[in-house]
Amino acid sequence: MLGDSIRMGYDEYVKDLLKGRFDVYYDDADNGRFAAYTLWQVNQLFKKHGKFDVVHWNNGYWDINSEAPMVDAMHPIDEYLHFLSRIIKEIRSNGAEIIFATTTPVLDKGNERVIEYNNAAKKLMADNNIAVNDLYSLMLKDKNYYKCEDGLHLTQEGYRVCAKQVAEMIEKIL
Repeated sequence: MLGDSIRMGYDEYVKDLLKGRFDVYYDDADNGRFAAYTLWQVNQLFKKHGKFDVVHWNNGYWDINSEAPMVDAMHPIDEYLHFLSRIIKEIRSNGAEIIFATTTPVLDKGNERVIEYNNAAKKLMADNNIAVNDLYSLMLKDKNYYKCEDGLHLTQEGYRVCAKQVAEMIEKIL
């Protein structure tokens, strides 16, 4: 599994859900941050562990983010899609199936940019015949999107809900 701090919140739960049936690997100490960083990270994961049957991966928050006084996203959509495309190429060169997870909603900031980037990523995944795990829609089932106090990260319940859906998608692919 690859991705940002949201992935880091559910990865252990996924590993537990799939225990005894599938080996689950991820970098438990390193946040995937920007898609450009995840491109580097996927290469490191392959060098360390070799071939995989499936890679479940997400990116978005770091690319979408803008910190005041910055107004624009850190990476415009075209740059974001460029790095997603390169990640797809690297994963496919490893021979793995891909599941891409959408970015979850943010609380109290508006989600227009999240929706815009998710839609662009979903189109790219559709064009490349890649399964999409829609974590964005999953989080909408809770009035606070399963968010903790920071409005970005999930509650433990939210991470468990994500893990269940992630594990189900991995099982379906395998």
